Amino acid sequence: MSIENLSITTRQVKAARALLGWSQTDLANHSAVSEPTIARLEAEDGIFGGRPDTIAKIINALVNAGITFIPENGGGAGVRLVRRAKI
Repeated sequence: MSIENLSITTRQVKAARALLGWSQTDLANHSAVSEPTIARLEAEDGIFGGRPDTIAKIINALVNAGITFIPENGGGAGVRLVRRAKI
């Protein structure tokens, strides 16, 4: 599933951070997006808006950390933390 085709919501981003145990500062550090920008984007409810390159950095940081975004498919949009293989 392509990230570009998803309508990711602010609540999904917040839930993803919660699953990872990340603060806005942690997300800023992993995404190279400023903390004030993340705070501003998370303050708006609904579709996670902003400049496409900024959103891509944030979403890619979460996906690289193990988050899978689940689209609205009749059961509600969500997120899942993918289990990493134990070495």
